[in-house]
Amino acid sequence: MGVGINRIVETPPGISYLQFLFPGVVGMVVLFSSMHSALSTVYDREFGVMRLILVAPISRLTIVGGKVASGSLLSLLQAGILLCLAPLIGIPLGLQQILLLTVYILLTAVAITGVGLLLASRIDSLENFAAIMNFVVFPMFFLSGGLYPVKLLPAGLQWVIYANPLAYGIDLFKHALLPGVPGTALGPDFALALNLIMLVAFSTVTIAAATALFDKEARLVRLATR
Repeated sequence: MGVGINRIVETPPGISYLQFLFPGVVGMVVLFSSMHSALSTVYDREFGVMRLILVAPISRLTIVGGKVASGSLLSLLQAGILLCLAPLIGIPLGLQQILLLTVYILLTAVAITGVGLLLASRIDSLENFAAIMNFVVFPMFFLSGGLYPVKLLPAGLQWVIYANPLAYGIDLFKHALLPGVPGTALGPDFALALNLIMLVAFSTVTIAAATALFDKEARLVRLATR
């Protein structure tokens, strides 16, 4: 896709559309991996495993934290495999970039997994979760700035992107992978500090909300088992 579009669009010197697309592809891997990790919660609920977990003498935050940690580490592993291909398209990776990307991928994965757990906390079947994912995952990716610069979109679509946690994660990847093109149309769209603040805010809100919903479910389970 990047090779084909690169032949019909004008790009600034020193960068190709294929290189601009690469952070978006990394974000896509993190998005799908994190969302599918939340699928295990629905599986546990449908087959009764979640009931056993909820009656255990552990806090709901521990349950949610464990789910978030497992999903985030899996996303990091899959994204790390993809990053091995970066030098093949002219994006060199140094030690500093690798360390930064590790942090950025984990932050993005935590935020996206939190969104997935928030959805999964109220869904009781795999079929319903799969249907809802189609209405959440694909809009999140296409409205993330991974395929085209956010700054060139109409104002109405830009406001939608501002509410998308994946947009801030992909922009972090651009800061790390495309450090030589700031200020150009294909460079990062947001300030580095803003990306970090928004991802931390999304993670905090979604994990807190998912924990509250799991706590409510735990009380219902205890009442049902008496």
